[in-house]
Amino acid sequence: MKNYYKLSILKGEMDYGEETEGVTRVAADKYRSILNEETENTQWRHGGPPIFNAVNKLFEEGRTKEWPKGSLGETVQNAVKSWEMELSHKTRLQDFKTINPEKFKLIVNGGEGLSGEETLKLGSYNALLKSSLPEEFKYYKADEETFESSHHEFRSAFPRGFAWEVIAVYSGPPVVTYKFRHWGYFEGPFKGHRPTGEMAQFYGVGIMKVDESMRAEDVEIYYDPAELFGGLLKGPLLCDDSPKEEGKSTETAKASSGCPFSKST
Repeated sequence: MKNYYKLSILKGEMDYGEETEGVTRVAADKYRSILNEETENTQWRHGGPPIFNAVNKLFEEGRTKEWPKGSLGETVQNAVKSWEMELSHKTRLQDFKTINPEKFKLIVNGGEGLSGEETLKLGSYNALLKSSLPEEFKYYKADEETFESSHHEFRSAFPRGFAWEVIAVYSGPPVVTYKFRHWGYFEGPFKGHRPTGEMAQFYGVGIMKVDESMRAEDVEIYYDPAELFGGLLKGPLLCDDSPKEEGKSTETAKASSGCPFSKST
């Protein structure tokens, strides 16, 4: 048996499981039950299945509600966390256990529905932040980001992780309606903005149609992106730290120094 991979990500580390005879075993994860099973022939984006020690710690320290074991709230929370894990760390839709790949569709804030393959290609951040607003009003331009660049931006901003919890469940299967909270500490740069160290968070509502195996078929997410970006864009631009020449305005100094963040991002 050999240690599989260890991938350093900024200040934190993401550890991977161990492999023997083509079967990968990982440490138990109480919030993503499908990771507790042996995974055979699964193609992982970073070479092996992830372990979520850091973000689990953040989740346990900052959650507002602890669901009883076996409750619908715990089941929904586990299902969505597991789906996000697969979307971020698996490279083939056929390896997903949390969705019905033939029927799956993701709709965000009433926008155009994305198929499973489209969602996988974009990545969770780009899929959830895709917007039809005019360019000048976009806080984040998903069309200009790749899967890798989007994950880098948010891992950089939230080195301790970006935790997610279900705080209310309004209806049960086959159509599950729930309220969620997503939060992290803004401790790394985001799009050229200096971190504030403060908590950045937002709330939203999800409507998830599931089959008899609790696999998602339709997922609708509703939330206000401004609630998140209000925290991420409040820090000053890193370029503001550059020396300003006497007699020049801030904007002129930025332009003359070649600051790439002198315009709105």
